[in-house]
Amino acid sequence: MLEITGDSLRIDDIIRVSYHNEPVQIAPASMDNVKHSHQTVQEIVASGKTVYGINTGFGKFSDVSIPEQDVNDLQLHLIRSHACGVGDPFPEVVSRTMILLRLNALIKGYSGIRPVVAEKLLTLLNEHIHPVIPQQGSLGASGDLAPLSHLALVLIGEGNVTYKGEVKKTEEVFNQKGIDPISLQAKEGLALINGTQAMTAMGVINFIEAERLAYQSEWIAAMTMEGLEGITDVFHPAIHEARGYPQQIDVAKRMRNLLQGSQLTTHQGEKRVQDAYSLRCIPQVHGATWQSLDYIKEKLEIEANAATDNPLILDDGATVISGGNFHGQPIALAMDFMKTAVAELANISERRVERLVNPQLNDLPAFLSPQPGLQSGAMIMQYSAASLVSENKTLAHPASVDSIPSSANQEDHVSMGTIAARHASNIIQNSRRVLAIELICALQAAEYRGTEKMAPLTKKLWQQVRSICPSITEDRIFSEDIERVTKWLQTESFQWNPSLIKS
Repeated sequence: MLEITGDSLRIDDIIRVSYHNEPVQIAPASMDNVKHSHQTVQEIVASGKTVYGINTGFGKFSDVSIPEQDVNDLQLHLIRSHACGVGDPFPEVVSRTMILLRLNALIKGYSGIRPVVAEKLLTLLNEHIHPVIPQQGSLGASGDLAPLSHLALVLIGEGNVTYKGEVKKTEEVFNQKGIDPISLQAKEGLALINGTQAMTAMGVINFIEAERLAYQSEWIAAMTMEGLEGITDVFHPAIHEARGYPQQIDVAKRMRNLLQGSQLTTHQGEKRVQDAYSLRCIPQVHGATWQSLDYIKEKLEIEANAATDNPLILDDGATVISGGNFHGQPIALAMDFMKTAVAELANISERRVERLVNPQLNDLPAFLSPQPGLQSGAMIMQYSAASLVSENKTLAHPASVDSIPSSANQEDHVSMGTIAARHASNIIQNSRRVLAIELICALQAAEYRGTEKMAPLTKKLWQQVRSICPSITEDRIFSEDIERVTKWLQTESFQWNPSLIKS
């Protein structure tokens, strides 16, 4: 059981809840904070004092006063009118993460909601009822208004949810489970949708997948080193300590670990003096990606524990201020950074694929073909890898450099952070396929060299993947191999981090 406080959520905790369905409870002290801030909202409504989002309209309508008898209807209209998301829904794991992050933000006690709102979000999590939330439609400032409105619809018994693998009407599932929808009161609708939880949830899931992919890229690169009889002197610790980047040093250490005991790799001068950059610069390039991922993780964990709605109830209820914590710029920049960092893993991987298949660059059979000329072998796999990395270059264009004014120019600078997060997800998927292609080619090259000479760790990987991707003895529909290996990379439980393996 994970206890959340509003201040202590980490990515490892999110993995426990979002991937492993660990139950969640709210810390009693945090629920006391919720009750206290709600009392402030009640006092504002009773006093008639004008406060944005409690008894005023929204956005450009912020100067429109709302009578006390209409403040609850104001919140209902807000949710329904802002539920303008379009396109395919977010993956269910992202929707689940969105609930967790929104709940964690609300229990900080700055938002003015009733405890029942937090409890209803908790019920969605623990009963595995996940809102169907369209991916497109957020500008990433004023919060992820459209996506979070689709989440909020579920709390009032509207919209659609995924439950036990099926998409159903919320009302149907609530009736089945005996769950009562809530009727929104002052500020609650705004508190639910003013936040960055769509881009942050997508960002967290991106990080989890990108971190895994970064480890996988090292294993695959190590097997390619064997297939090409690469020079391992480039991983000598003194080289990397001379530059000083910890992540570069770590990659070199892991590469030494992975290749320990290999009889296929070489030393400088044995077969050649230097390797191409795609082999020689693995620690430098992959290490730079790890630097980016470290930065991104820090920003995501800050945002996962941030109060991002507006206005915020501060100073123990004494101060209510309209600010801009809903602006997604920190996550927008982090996701744009992730796009470039992951795309580079694919870029250098595709260059290694070229070295594996091009007979002008190695002494292996041309295109790793069992009968060069009669059979094309891995020739077109490299085409697919090249296509994917070129697509990544388009997707890597930073979303955060764009902004379009909204709400009659009241909201005149927006982050596009959710677009950045979605594109980062696309780049991760493309890059995983590129690495799957490199892995297939590296498997074949290692076989030509002699698998009995492989390092123990890369031999372990070769054995695992050969169970789903047979050796290329004859041309076949390689698309099927690529997709099987890609799915395996995404879902299997292979222990990728070699620093955790006792060899």
